[in-house]
Amino acid sequence: MRSSIDGRRTGRVAVVLALPVALGLSSIPVLADPSPPPGEVVPDRRSGTGQNGVALLRVVVPGQDGIDRLNALGVDLAEYRKPVDGGFEVHAVLSPQEAQGLRDLGFDVRGALSDQADFAENTADRQAALASAAEAEAEADTLVPLRAEWFTSRGDRRFLSVEVKSSATDAQTVLAVTWDSGKRTPPGSGGTATMSRFTDAGQYLYHRFNSPLAVAEIPTRVTVTSSRGGSVTVPVARWLGDRRKAPGRHYVADFVDHYMDPTEVTDRITTLAGEFPKISQIVDLPYRTNGYRRAAQAQFGSVAASTFYVSSKAYGHEGGNDISVALVRPDAASAPIGVSVTGKDIVVNLATDGAGAISSTARQVVDALGADAEASALLTAGTYRGDAGGGVVAAAPATRLTDSLKAPSSVSRAPFQMKALRVGKKRDGSKTGVFLYCQEHAREWVTPLVCVETAERLLRNYARHGRTRKLVDDLDIFIVPTVNPDGGHYSMYDYNFQRRNMTNHCPAGAADPAQRNSWGVDLNRNFSVGSIFDGYSGASTDCTGDTFAGPRELSEPEARNEVWLTRRYPNIKFAMNTHAYGGYFMWPPGAYRPAGRELLPRVDLGMENFFWEASGHILSAVQSWRGTAIWPGRTGAVPDVLYSAAGNSSDEHWFNRGVIGWDFEVGADVYDPATKQFRAVGFQPGFAEGHEEAMEFAGGQIGILEVARSFADDGDRPGSDLKVTGRTGASVTFTFETDEPANVYYTLDGSRPTLSSPKLAAAGIREGAQRITVGRTTEVRWFAVDIAGNVEKDYRPDGGSDDYRKERVEVRDPR
Repeated sequence: MRSSIDGRRTGRVAVVLALPVALGLSSIPVLADPSPPPGEVVPDRRSGTGQNGVALLRVVVPGQDGIDRLNALGVDLAEYRKPVDGGFEVHAVLSPQEAQGLRDLGFDVRGALSDQADFAENTADRQAALASAAEAEAEADTLVPLRAEWFTSRGDRRFLSVEVKSSATDAQTVLAVTWDSGKRTPPGSGGTATMSRFTDAGQYLYHRFNSPLAVAEIPTRVTVTSSRGGSVTVPVARWLGDRRKAPGRHYVADFVDHYMDPTEVTDRITTLAGEFPKISQIVDLPYRTNGYRRAAQAQFGSVAASTFYVSSKAYGHEGGNDISVALVRPDAASAPIGVSVTGKDIVVNLATDGAGAISSTARQVVDALGADAEASALLTAGTYRGDAGGGVVAAAPATRLTDSLKAPSSVSRAPFQMKALRVGKKRDGSKTGVFLYCQEHAREWVTPLVCVETAERLLRNYARHGRTRKLVDDLDIFIVPTVNPDGGHYSMYDYNFQRRNMTNHCPAGAADPAQRNSWGVDLNRNFSVGSIFDGYSGASTDCTGDTFAGPRELSEPEARNEVWLTRRYPNIKFAMNTHAYGGYFMWPPGAYRPAGRELLPRVDLGMENFFWEASGHILSAVQSWRGTAIWPGRTGAVPDVLYSAAGNSSDEHWFNRGVIGWDFEVGADVYDPATKQFRAVGFQPGFAEGHEEAMEFAGGQIGILEVARSFADDGDRPGSDLKVTGRTGASVTFTFETDEPANVYYTLDGSRPTLSSPKLAAAGIREGAQRITVGRTTEVRWFAVDIAGNVEKDYRPDGGSDDYRKERVEVRDPR
C-alpha cells in the first residue's frame, strides 16, 4: 500500500500508465511549488522519472454535468465511469497542483488508483523479465523428458501423451513435439503439436498436452524442440499395456441399476452382510452425523428492502415446521410494538406513528421477538446478513416456518448411523486390511455405486471364482459406500450440486434461508494433516465456501469416523478414496503451502515407484470394462496433476498411520471424433454413463485389492544394480536400478550401509531416480529394501552381516 497525494491509503493496480508530461488547465487555479528557483516557471507536470507526483485519481461528480465540466476544463479523463452514491466516479490523470485546483473549484477529488511508484515498480519488473529472457536466449535450454506414451481408449482410437521439463522456466519458452507414424517411418511424419506450459501456485512444473492427442498410427519416437534451442528425442512407450482378460464365464457383475441415496446404499450393505454372514459383517461407526435435518425458517420483507428472518430452535420435523409468524398493523395511531404467542403461533403487533402508519423497523421486530420469553423459546431472529435493519417492515399474514426439505419419509431426519461392510474370511486383524470409501462429496452420485458394486462382486463371486476367493480369504476389507450421508440425501432431493455435509456452522449473519444451499463442511478438507489451519492451500474458512474446512480440524463426525476406523483396525495398510469426476488416479502428498509451493513431504522414491507400478495394474482393471484409459497426465501425486487440497483424507491416513492410499476421480473425459475434442461427463451423468463408470471403477477397486494381496504375500527380496549414466575425464555419474519398487541406501566413503545411510531420491517431479556424481575413484556400497520390507540378499543393515552390494566406480585421471 502507498499514500495517495491527498493523504489517503490506496491500493495498487497492475497497469503501466503512460502519463503525459504537460497539460494546460488554464481555468484551474494552480499552486506552485513552495520555493522555485529564481526565474524558473514550475510546470504542472515535469518531465523525467519523477513526474512531479502525477497520479490516476478518483473524482466523484454529482451527475453528467460534472463530467462535462471536467472535459471543458481540459482534464485528462480515463474512459471510465461508475455509478456510486452521490453520482458518478470518474478517473483523472492529475498532478498534485491540478488536483488541488479541482478541489478549489469544488470537485470531490479522492484517493489514487495508481501513481509513479507503481509505474517504477512495473518498469523494474519489465526490465528484470527482459534481462531474464535475454540471459535464457544466450544459451540453449536443457530438456528433461518425463514421459512419452501412447494408449488406446474406448475402442481402437490411439492417443499420444508427452511430458517434458525445460531448464528455461519463463513463459516465453515454447516447446513443440513431432512424432513419426510407426516403425521405419521418417521423423515428423506422424504430426506436430505445441505443448502447454503447466504451472501451479505460480511455479513452472513442466510442459504437457492439455489433452492427449489423437494419432492415426502408433508412434515409436518423439522429438521435442524448444524455442530456446534445446532438443531431445525419446522412444514412445505403451501406457497400460493390453487390456485385462475377462474374469471368466462364471464371474458375475453388474449389480446396480439406478442412482441410490445413502439410505438405500446403507440398507444394501446391511442386507449383504445378513446374506453372507460367514464372510462379512457390519461395523457401526461410532460418531453419528448431524442428520438430514434443518431448522425451520421464514424471511420477511419491508418497504425499504431491509429484511429479517426467523429460525426455529427445534428442527423442522421436531416441531419447527409448526411455528407461524404474523406481522400485524394495528388499527390505531401511536401504537407500541408488541408480541403475543398462542401455542406455536406468534403475532407481532407492529408499532405505528401518529398517522397510524407502520413505524417498526426490521431491527425493532428482531429485538421484540428476542425479548419475548415465549417467542424466544420457539425461535431466533436476525436481520438479513448483518444489515442494520433500519427499514420499516411491512405487514405480513401468518407465515408458517419450514425446513424446506424434500426427501420422502423413507429418509430419516435423525442423526445417521454410518456403517462399514467388513468382508473377509478371517476378520481378526491378522490379515492385511484395505479401506475402500466413497462419496465424501455429496454430489458425486456415481461413487457410492462403485463401492456397492465392489461389495456385491466380492460376496457373490466368492463361491464360484478362485481369484475372488483368494482376495476374501487373504484380506480384511472395509467398505464405506457413503461417507457423507446427510449431504448425499440433500444432493439427491434438495440441491443436486451440494458438495458438503449439512452441518451449519455459520453465524446468524450468514444463516438466512437464501443461504441454505451454501452451508456445510467439505469433509475432504476437514482432516488434520496439511490443513488450512496449518497454512496449506486448497480450502476455505468461509462457512458458505464450497471448500469450507469446518471450524477446526476433525470437527465433523463423518471425518472422525474415518480416523476411528483406521485406528481401530491398525491392520489397514491400503485405502482408496473414490471421487468424481475427471478420470484421475492420484496419491499423497495432496497439499502445499502457497508461499514457495511448500509441499507436504513427498513419498520416497521406492514408494513413488510402487504407486506408479500399482497404477498400471489398477488402471488396466479399470480399462478392462469398456476400454477407458486414465491418462498418464492425470496419474500422479495430487499437486503434480491437479491442485492442492488442504486437509484431505488421504494425507491424514498416510502421514498419521502409514496407510498407502489413492484417490480415484471416476468419470474420465470422453473423446468426440467429430469435434476432435474431449468432453467432460459431470458429477451426475445420465445413468447409462454413470452405470458404466461404476462398473469400470469397481474393477479398479478390485485391482487395488489384488495389489494389497500381492503386498501381503510378498516374500521376494529385491535386486539392484549400479548403472553409470555419464562419464567425463574428471567425474562419473551413476544411479541405481531395481527389479521392483524399492529404496536404495548407499555409502560413498567405504562405510557399511545402513538404514541411516543416504537414500536414493527422485531427481525431480516425475523425473525418476537422481544421478550421483563422484569426482574420484569410489567404492560404492549399497542395498535395496522393497515396500514390503524385504532386504536385498537378506542383508541385515543393523546387524553384523556384510552381504551388501558393492562396486568400484573408476574415475580416470584426465592427465
